[in-house]
Amino acid sequence: MKLWLDGELQEIETARVSVFDHGLTVGDGIFETVKAVDGRPFALTRHLDRLTRSARGLGLPDPDLDEVRRACAAVLEANPMPLGRLRITYTGGHGPLGSDRGEHGPTLVVALGASARRPDSTAVVTVPWTRNERGALTGLKTTSYAENVVALARAREQGATEALFANTVGQLCEGTGSNVFVVLDGEIHTPPVASGCLAGITRALTVEWTGAKETDLPLDVLERADEVFLTSTLRDVQAVHRVDRRELPGAPGPVTAKAMRIFDERAGDDLDP
Repeated sequence: MKLWLDGELQEIETARVSVFDHGLTVGDGIFETVKAVDGRPFALTRHLDRLTRSARGLGLPDPDLDEVRRACAAVLEANPMPLGRLRITYTGGHGPLGSDRGEHGPTLVVALGASARRPDSTAVVTVPWTRNERGALTGLKTTSYAENVVALARAREQGATEALFANTVGQLCEGTGSNVFVVLDGEIHTPPVASGCLAGITRALTVEWTGAKETDLPLDVLERADEVFLTSTLRDVQAVHRVDRRELPGAPGPVTAKAMRIFDERAGDDLDP
């Protein structure tokens, strides 16, 4: 396996990032996860646009998108696989041990890992912690992911693959690495970005392609929604068959199944929508 680091492909066994890299010491970094099918990235332009937005939100220099594209192409060519998770990581680079940044410039890493197609449905749990819809990192895809690690571990303990958060005012927000949609009386709804959720790439495409409505939703909507589904880069559109102790028999329901078909068809027609 080879990855991209310091402007070139390197062997994964010998590639090294400084122990003083700000991404390691204080989580000062951003990232994107891109689905790669037979060596071709999906929605790469949208991912790179969000990478730039996240960099600006964190106060990092704009990434050199031409280099990022070259890096992605080189890594995909060097590591052929049918379905992969292409990870672009961009950090504050070598710096002091405190929160102040150094002057060495950012670090760019592009790596690829094998992935498998997700099941058509999954179980989720709600967690007692909240998303801060007014925080400094709200809406940015940063490497400060420890909160998600803790929440996802809670979900795994309960036989689920995702944990769902409310925000500080009790509205449904998002999962640790996914956006959430609910079906009410045949209509698809998802929390707006103002709720504090990440503006997911798959979320945006699903809204565009299905006509889903962005709606402020209380967390307890999960107790009465006719259908629930998740979206993310590697889930695409995935039905939910259990929320906490509530079973949703027959998942994927008819509305979710239609959304899944639409997404598969539209994504298959255009790899960079």
